[in-house]
Amino acid sequence: MKGERRMLEKLDENRYVVRRSGAMRVDGIIYIDEELLGYLGTDESIEQVRNVATLPGIVRASLAVPDIHWGYGFPIGGVAAFDVDEGVISPGGVGYDIN
Repeated sequence: MKGERRMLEKLDENRYVVRRSGAMRVDGIIYIDEELLGYLGTDESIEQVRNVATLPGIVRASLAVPDIHWGYGFPIGGVAAFDVDEGVISPGGVGYDIN
């Protein structure tokens, strides 16, 4: 898992980017500080940011907030916007526990 952190590129003090590659349609941007960065990559959450970036109609970036952790589909703390005509609707982006 720690190898996944190597794919992160620091943008500024609190933002890291997973550059678009493979099937990704957009970059992934993770908002996180140095302290929390130590916990990132201990689960599948970075890969889930990458997976969300492959969805049809995604706009600008697959985002994640500082409490990012492994979820079902999207990472918990994952955020994405989708084009109304070309995009998808994903219940995994909202969460099954909060309906």
